[in-house]
Amino acid sequence: MTACHAHNLRTPATETVLTYGVRVSLLPADPFRKLLGDDWNRTHWYASATERDAALLEMSRKHEYSRPGDRPALRFEKIEHATQNARPRNR
Repeated sequence: MTACHAHNLRTPATETVLTYGVRVSLLPADPFRKLLGDDWNRTHWYASATERDAALLEMSRKHEYSRPGDRPALRFEKIEHATQNARPRNR
């Protein structure tokens, strides 16, 4: 990937293909759906299944500052793309 102004990228542009992902979405009863919409989701891409699985564990763990009884309000789904359809790294 070429960039006109590479200094504006959050991370350096590379040609690494990221084929393993985690799609984060809201649970059906989450009140944030009224703000974000029923179809809101965010996808995080990784170069390997191991890297993706480690990130998934970190994302879905109970936060150390959570109150007793708090439960995760997000749905996490593992996804994969075929290599030819994979998204290049430019987060």
